Amino acid sequence: MGTTVAKSWTDDAPSPKALSEHTHLPDPLTYRIKKFFLGAPLNRHSLGQQRLSKRNAFGILSSDCISSSAYGGEQILVALIPAFGLAAFSLFSPLIAVILFMLLIISLSYRDVISTYTRAGGAYVVARENFGTNVSLIAAIELMFGYIITVAIQTAAGVAAVISAFPELSNGKVWITLSVIILLTYVNLRGVKEAGIFFVLPSYLFIGSMLTVFIFGAFRVLNGSLETFETSTPGLLQLGDEQGLLTFAALLMILKAFANGSASLTGLEAVSDSVALFKSPEHVNARRTFSVMAITLAVLVVGIGWLAYLTKAIPYAEGTPTVISLVAKASLGESIFSPIMYLVVQAGTMLILFAGANTCYSAFPNMIRIVARDGYLPKWLTSRGHKLAFSNGILFIATFASGLVIASKASITTLAAIYALAVFVGFTITGLGMAKKVRSESLKRFSLHLTSGVISLITVVVLSVVKFTDGTWLVVVGTPVVLIMMKNFNRRYNSEQRALQVSKADSKATSILRHYVTVLVDQVDLATIGAVRYARSLNPRNLHAVHFVLDDRKAEQIQKAWTSNHAVDDVPIEFIDCPDRRLPNAAVDYSLRITEQPDVELTLLLPRRAYRGFLGRLLHDQTAEEIARSISQLPRVVATIVPFDIDRILSGEITPPVKDEIEVMKPIEPIRAKSEWRTTGEKISHYQEKMMPIGKIQWRKRAHVVGKVTAIRPASMNSAPTLEIEIWDESGGVTLQFLGRREIAGLGVGTTLVAEGMVGERDGALTILNPSYEIQV
Repeated sequence: MGTTVAKSWTDDAPSPKALSEHTHLPDPLTYRIKKFFLGAPLNRHSLGQQRLSKRNAFGILSSDCISSSAYGGEQILVALIPAFGLAAFSLFSPLIAVILFMLLIISLSYRDVISTYTRAGGAYVVARENFGTNVSLIAAIELMFGYIITVAIQTAAGVAAVISAFPELSNGKVWITLSVIILLTYVNLRGVKEAGIFFVLPSYLFIGSMLTVFIFGAFRVLNGSLETFETSTPGLLQLGDEQGLLTFAALLMILKAFANGSASLTGLEAVSDSVALFKSPEHVNARRTFSVMAITLAVLVVGIGWLAYLTKAIPYAEGTPTVISLVAKASLGESIFSPIMYLVVQAGTMLILFAGANTCYSAFPNMIRIVARDGYLPKWLTSRGHKLAFSNGILFIATFASGLVIASKASITTLAAIYALAVFVGFTITGLGMAKKVRSESLKRFSLHLTSGVISLITVVVLSVVKFTDGTWLVVVGTPVVLIMMKNFNRRYNSEQRALQVSKADSKATSILRHYVTVLVDQVDLATIGAVRYARSLNPRNLHAVHFVLDDRKAEQIQKAWTSNHAVDDVPIEFIDCPDRRLPNAAVDYSLRITEQPDVELTLLLPRRAYRGFLGRLLHDQTAEEIARSISQLPRVVATIVPFDIDRILSGEITPPVKDEIEVMKPIEPIRAKSEWRTTGEKISHYQEKMMPIGKIQWRKRAHVVGKVTAIRPASMNSAPTLEIEIWDESGGVTLQFLGRREIAGLGVGTTLVAEGMVGERDGALTILNPSYEIQV
């Protein structure tokens, strides 16, 4: 009678096998609708693929800047014509020269900003590092105003280009503008990269069509066939009487014209605010893109202004046809191809203006994410959405821009002054902030930034005074109101953080073994410590903590805080990848895996920080209930929400425990399950050359596999150092166990890992002990 060899750690147990996927919960209706419109969610590890090349970055980020040439020069004439009549054209060229000089100085300043702040160098970041909190918040507010108004004015100007070609659409201007904003919002909710590709070609179409207009215009100038427009055409702005330039009224109108023309420079800040969107090296690619953008803007401003001057293109009182459409029609003439080419120019103008509005859908969410991360806006503005875009920021800007369009009736002249003031406040802060930063480093750089800041400051004063009744009052009055709101947000967040701060005095309860308990960890604070204390009172057989990784940087911070906090020395923490950011599904999958054995029961503890009132709900999202609802459908799994009332601490109703008031008890070392590694007398090789799917590996044989790291489980700090790593490919998953270490340098969830070693088993699952490995970059 032969000897019976056990198949696993106990007789009659099933053969160990590789890890396999589990069935997820059915998607709710709202998620199915989102997936239908936006497509499948992007894996967070594909975020690097959402970075922009220089070509796509030019299409997305420079369109706002270069598209302002379509209406900047026209706005100068809107101010001059009613005041000076045809003499306005003699003032037009000098004002264009002033605008170009400002463009040169500000562009050189921003090139240096991009080189200095290589991740994000907008006015907010520069002010925060050089002027402190209040000035940085003002910069953030003006950037917010500027981006919101950009969406409104650029879409309105794009619709004006359409109406210039098809005047019969003029009665639906507001509704068409709102429809465009809705379309842009939808495109951007589908992801940054897709939005960029969509708007790359229109940018080049506009540039190419305008260069064609300039060439035709130059040709007609040389042969004397360029016609000028009649000044008595119905619908034009009323011509004013010529007057001297030294009167107060004349100077005031010139300043108004200068203020209007400054709108030509809006959009320059978009690249510096979005350096992080570029492919590596980010700041080098951003600087090159910015240089091309500034040169292109200069060429377009000069070309359109030159043709407007020669053709005496007077703006219409209703805003359509636009000056850019008039100069295009004059330059193209009356040839057989002129009508088609004219429509191409108008299409290019329309699309570049829409692309300019689209720029804000990339730059605005990224900018307010930085402000929200600092605690001055609601934290939900930092979350990435279905397609890895900052969806909440996109919806935020679309909502307020739509309100502006309705309030202004899509009037470009009404919006231009507000737009320019908000942007030039940012220019001022950036220039003066950089001057302060480099004053002891380089006289040349100091002079450049000081000049840029002073020029911008003068423009801000002019805009605030001469255009106050035309709309800039909104910025002047609105800025302090929003500043107070943001500081209140920050005070609230800071008080909550102080209430949740973990001290060494936080106690631990003794552990008595029985069933498995897992604490879901989002941050290491008093609420989490309270959940761990409650978990110990349940006397679990095994007590673990789990963090589902949505953000690698946050995971690193949690790991450092966990390993350095003696209150949780006996609780190992596991980091599990959650690439689609759907926490309920990740929790269900984890629970199914833990309870595969029929004698295992699992309690999931979910720390929930309770906030009262409207402000508490506004500043924090609620996910514990969603996870609990999903877990409640599983057998042998209990989800327990452990509430922690922040407001009672803030109000003084209860006091956080201090060291003298509690007794710190030494936890009992939990008994861990024994893993039995069995070998046979058969001859085996010491290396497996052939790569194989994880699902095909066999117990007690060597395996050579490659997969994505989905979970990392270091042992607790007061136990023997071990590290378990879970890797998966399309066929299944396997655990790699390393003895004598708690980490592997350069390894994180989402990393691709190649491993080779002997396949054993642990608790019925295949495990490779101390494999040789290679991290693939």
